[in-house]
Amino acid sequence: MGEFFTLLKGGNKPSLYAAITNTFIAIMKGVAFFFTGNVAMFAETMHSIGDAANQFFVFIGSALSKKAPTKRFPNGFGRLLNIVLLGAVLIVGIMAYETIIEGWHQLTHPVEAEGFIISVVVLSIAIILETFVLYKAGKEILHEAGVKGGAMAPLTTSFAHMNRAKPATKLVFMEDLVATSGGVLALIAVLIAHYTGFLAIEGAASIAIGLMMFYVVTKVFLENARGAIGETDEQMVNHIAHLLSEHPDVRDIRKLEVIKEGEFLHVETKVEVNPSLNVTEADLLQDRLAELILSQPSVDDVIVSLDADDGVKHWTHVSKKPETIANLSKQ
Repeated sequence: MGEFFTLLKGGNKPSLYAAITNTFIAIMKGVAFFFTGNVAMFAETMHSIGDAANQFFVFIGSALSKKAPTKRFPNGFGRLLNIVLLGAVLIVGIMAYETIIEGWHQLTHPVEAEGFIISVVVLSIAIILETFVLYKAGKEILHEAGVKGGAMAPLTTSFAHMNRAKPATKLVFMEDLVATSGGVLALIAVLIAHYTGFLAIEGAASIAIGLMMFYVVTKVFLENARGAIGETDEQMVNHIAHLLSEHPDVRDIRKLEVIKEGEFLHVETKVEVNPSLNVTEADLLQDRLAELILSQPSVDDVIVSLDADDGVKHWTHVSKKPETIANLSKQ
């Protein structure tokens, strides 16, 4: 049990912040729905419940994925995060379905809700809190990508660097982006319904929110299905290939694989070196290359093999210049 709580300390912090915030928001929206009966508020309540549960799962999964390898599981637990995320999106999928069904009922049989002021106040507070969580997740994306930016960069530049973020951070960012957008949409629907009497707009907003949730479900499911199978990180392949190619003692690269293991990367490479190296020199070179690769972001496990240079060029498909991926170096 002690090991479990120790592992929790290393869990993904944005997902924990988001889970706590969304739990509070879900309770607040749930109470508002109880007093108002507003369908758009129901959609937002379901959304926040799904997000909170999802993000708690993500936090725990990201922590457990850092567990050290054992005899029974010698490759470690990195892909456990992908499996947890695959299960977590099912929760969001169920909530999305309920949101769409309830929205359809309101669209086809509009019912006037009460408590206009309560709905506006609760949705406004929720939007502010969701924007705060979105900002924190965007800031974490920039940190994980090694990118610096201004005060608004977490809400602007972070979109361009999402592919370098950890799976858990990316999920939190996407969910809160949808949550913030959904909150704005629900607020607009409540205002229109109140001032124009067009009650069906709340049902349409609920359906739109449900569809946005399904988009997150689909995208996260596909990304983590690839991660659970074992996906190559092409950008890091190019980055590490450049590092090895520029090393003065490396003549050629015979093999290089960079596989995503949850939040971490597993690297396996075979390089060709000067055939005249003795055992001691080869051993020192092997250690230096392993240390070089381990110093790169997210790399957690490295296997380096050496082979004598045969004079034939094997590695020819490095396509990017080193400076284009310089931001990948660890801070």
